Amino acid sequence: MSKIAILIPCYNESVTIKKVIDDYRAVLPEATIYVYDNNSSDKTDEIARAAGATVVYEYRQGKGNVIRSMFRDIEADCYLMIDGDDTYPAENAREMCELVLNKGVDMVIGDRLSSTYFTENKRPFHNTGNRVVRGLINKLFKSNVRDIMTGYRAFSRLFVKSFPVLSKGFEIETEMTIHALDKNFLLEEIPVTYRDRPEGSESKLNTVSDGMKVLKTIANLFREYKPMIFFSVISLVCILISALFFVPVFVEYVQTGLVLRFPTLIVSGVMFTIAILLWICGIILQVVVKKHKQLYEILLNQIAK
Repeated sequence: MSKIAILIPCYNESVTIKKVIDDYRAVLPEATIYVYDNNSSDKTDEIARAAGATVVYEYRQGKGNVIRSMFRDIEADCYLMIDGDDTYPAENAREMCELVLNKGVDMVIGDRLSSTYFTENKRPFHNTGNRVVRGLINKLFKSNVRDIMTGYRAFSRLFVKSFPVLSKGFEIETEMTIHALDKNFLLEEIPVTYRDRPEGSESKLNTVSDGMKVLKTIANLFREYKPMIFFSVISLVCILISALFFVPVFVEYVQTGLVLRFPTLIVSGVMFTIAILLWICGIILQVVVKKHKQLYEILLNQIAK
């Protein structure tokens, strides 16, 4: 039987962690459950160990740091990642793992937004944030992923061992999704039920600061994965600014035969030069990105052996 690893990153989840472990063991009894404790102060690790999970410690704070260690340390054929807050019922776990093991899907996304998320989630700004992030990524990367930031996912070994984790915090899910889209991994989404945290369990997310980190991550990854479009847009803005400065000077020259505002003409020329340089940078970086994709495909072939 293929080995399934259940990955639970945890930070102060003593209220819910035992129930989460028991629920997922019931539906996937053959799986090994790993709880990575991220400096909890409420005995989450002791409760998880008593419930039968393998407890590992990650002292660098942040969910991204935890996922990095999990992906490096654990060997399995299928990885099921869940949160330790009991917001994802275990009823879809078997189906998600079977899609990885039997269909060859590289990432199965547990889609909350098509199910109960907007009625169960009591934080309205989180609802808005999910819609904004989903719209941005689907527009920029020409995709149709329904839930970008879900923490309920299943992965193939190929994806896990080839995914370069760069994010340190909660923006890790956004990074995973964009990486999978850019590298043409096989994605599949299934609607999963979502329930809000039980009483006594508090979210670690900060709506404003973590939301800004996610938006910054999207901008950085768009620049890195699609530099031609990114730099061309900035170049176009510079050209428009250059034109705004140049047109009045040109009209005056046509009417009088004189250039009366040399500083304005110089600024226009500088902005146009910057625009050309940015466009050239986009072309060069696009070639680098294409070469990187070729090397990445070679790496995937080596990992798959």
